[in-house]
Amino acid sequence: MAETAAERSDRHGAVTHVARQLGIGPESLRLWVRQAEIDRGTRAGLTSEERERIKTLERENRELRRANEILKSAARFLRGGARPPLAAMTRYIDEHLGSYGEPICRTLQVAPSSYYAAKVRPPSARTVRDAELSTENIRIHAEHFSVYGVRKAWHVLRREGVDVGRDHVGRLMRVLGLAGATRTKRIRTTIVAPVSQRPADLVERVFSAAAPNRLWVADLTYVWTRTGLVYAAFVVDAFSRAIVGWRVSVSLHAELALDVLEMALWARGADHPDLVHHSDRGVQTRFKGLSQHCPVRPSVVLRRGPRRVSSSRGSCVAGC
Repeated sequence: MAETAAERSDRHGAVTHVARQLGIGPESLRLWVRQAEIDRGTRAGLTSEERERIKTLERENRELRRANEILKSAARFLRGGARPPLAAMTRYIDEHLGSYGEPICRTLQVAPSSYYAAKVRPPSARTVRDAELSTENIRIHAEHFSVYGVRKAWHVLRREGVDVGRDHVGRLMRVLGLAGATRTKRIRTTIVAPVSQRPADLVERVFSAAAPNRLWVADLTYVWTRTGLVYAAFVVDAFSRAIVGWRVSVSLHAELALDVLEMALWARGADHPDLVHHSDRGVQTRFKGLSQHCPVRPSVVLRRGPRRVSSSRGSCVAGC
């Protein structure tokens, strides 16, 4: 092309002549010549290497966007942490194969051969057995007014001549969302205070401190022991995560939380003007007459206690 262009003064005619000799279109040859000049640096524009890099980046961007869409749609059964069963993965791929194609297998780390094999593979003996027992569990649960739990449902199946283990019945009932009635009273450690004015959330969900005695976080829970149920309350310094006050009691009264705060003030001292004591929004029994802005006990006055009190819905010690 360069030799023909040197012999001819008309560049367009030279391109047409060479294209006719090579049996290609003149426009295709003109584009090739133009790109060659850009690659040599005699013409402004994107070089072949730059164009290839842009194509690669655009392809990777499309793949990442598609993978992100796949993972977002699959977050419902992938958020548990453990890998879902192959049957669940196969059902999901069937539902979205038309939208994403086979790359969905690569994103979910499922070999395409495994997916197609699972489509034609007959169900295993365990799957067939679980389907049969699931139907029986649903029937027994409905016949007994939805009050039978694992043990009673297992005994009914055994009486009907079904050879099945108790844990097998329990696993299927968990999968089906079936549960028996229980007389156990639900334990509540936080009872929201029925007041319109509550202390503001001064920490704004940031449970960290730059120095000791800047932020105390209070919490309360219950523990089953050999002698029965007990309640445990404690106050933690957000800087060192050290427990500065704690107490265990068999009753859930305001004194439990107040004694923990007194212990923390006794252990760390009361002269901390920048201290924030963070708890939840609840109140406990016999605590309605007290206030978070008033002395909680004669030995814990406002000038000795924390300067500010914060509350939010996230902790468990109510009232202080």
